[in-house]
Amino acid sequence: FLYYFVYNKGNNLFIILFLNYSHIYRYVLEKMLLTKPNVSLKQRNLKSSITNLARISVKANSSSFGTCFRVSTFGESHGKGVGCVIDGLPSKLKISEQEIQIELDRRKPGQSIITTPRKEEDKAEILSGVLDGVTLGTPIAIVVRNKDQRSQDYSEMSVAYRPSHADATYDFKYGLRAVAGGGRSSARETIGRVAAGAIAKKLLKEVAGTEILAYVSRVRDVTSKVDEDTFTMEDVERNMVRCPDQDAAQKMIDAINEVRTRGESCGGEVTCIVRKCPRGLGSPVFGKLEAELGRALLSLPATKGFEIGSGFSGSRMLGSEHNDEFYIDSKTGKIRTASNRSGGVQGGISNGETIVLRTAFKPTATIGIKQRTVTRDLQEVDLRARGRHDACVVPRAVPMVEAMVALVLADQLLLQAAQASPLAYKQLFETI
Repeated sequence: FLYYFVYNKGNNLFIILFLNYSHIYRYVLEKMLLTKPNVSLKQRNLKSSITNLARISVKANSSSFGTCFRVSTFGESHGKGVGCVIDGLPSKLKISEQEIQIELDRRKPGQSIITTPRKEEDKAEILSGVLDGVTLGTPIAIVVRNKDQRSQDYSEMSVAYRPSHADATYDFKYGLRAVAGGGRSSARETIGRVAAGAIAKKLLKEVAGTEILAYVSRVRDVTSKVDEDTFTMEDVERNMVRCPDQDAAQKMIDAINEVRTRGESCGGEVTCIVRKCPRGLGSPVFGKLEAELGRALLSLPATKGFEIGSGFSGSRMLGSEHNDEFYIDSKTGKIRTASNRSGGVQGGISNGETIVLRTAFKPTATIGIKQRTVTRDLQEVDLRARGRHDACVVPRAVPMVEAMVALVLADQLLLQAAQASPLAYKQLFETI
């Protein structure tokens, strides 16, 4: 829907457009009409010469994700707490705080010498939507209390912007920001995502047997070799860097420690695989599954790149080299692909093969090395940032990546269920 009104003032013609939730914006317009009687919703005769086009400043609500399985996160890094509200989850799914806690413990700070030393329990509390360990079908609220804040560490950053951090852009957009801990730009916001992702994982496992696993596949120039068909969660959690390749894992740890002791930081990559993903998830054109996955993963802090299947390397191949040929599985009688360069998605829709994707994370922006920057009052200064930060974010990003993939697939699962006809419904959750 589109609403617009024309506001004449002298020789100037101002047009204000309202998109999307039209009923909300119409209410806003009605309120504005009370103070601007010369504004008309019915006026449609636009002047051929428009000398000024007015812009309205609207703060976007970007703290909610999903359509059917909808998650809204809340809280700041150094506020009283963080968490999420989950809406659209079906009733009668068994879930407990302990299951959510397993995922939060994988994400929480202070796990090892290569992560931030901030110590937080990150204990999950389910406030609503669950009774006797079973979902009610009503909104589920989960909160985690902040306990180990050191806001005094951010005094310099209240006036000076950290290079490549969100400090400056938050000020550009909102005119103010939560300085301590970075506020909403902090990775602490992802607690709500990981908590919701734990529930999404449970739903996918119960309905379709889907398994979502991620691991660190690169730190700086150290790469790993992992059998993506056989590795397990236990293999991932066997070392502090979360890489199933034990030889590569030690080299990654050494690389992180080397930069950490110099006050530096480094980046890396996380690979995520989805086994037994139902066929038919995703929609053509704008609702493509890889587009939804990319949007979700690039919303995580510090992300700079996304690939699925062959990714950018596919651009260097011939069609005959890249195509995944079909065959009939003699054991199941189902259609399979002999290779998986598509990464489990073709035409924007899951084909039942394993989904394979990769996400790139940049070096942590807050480092202990002096850098040039500017202050809010436009003075050029030197800044050596303080605070407790990860020298490399990828070990703790593993559960975050899994969570966002789970949220996308759970949402797509419910969307497909809503779209499927009764005759097709019984085939909805068949997997290869």
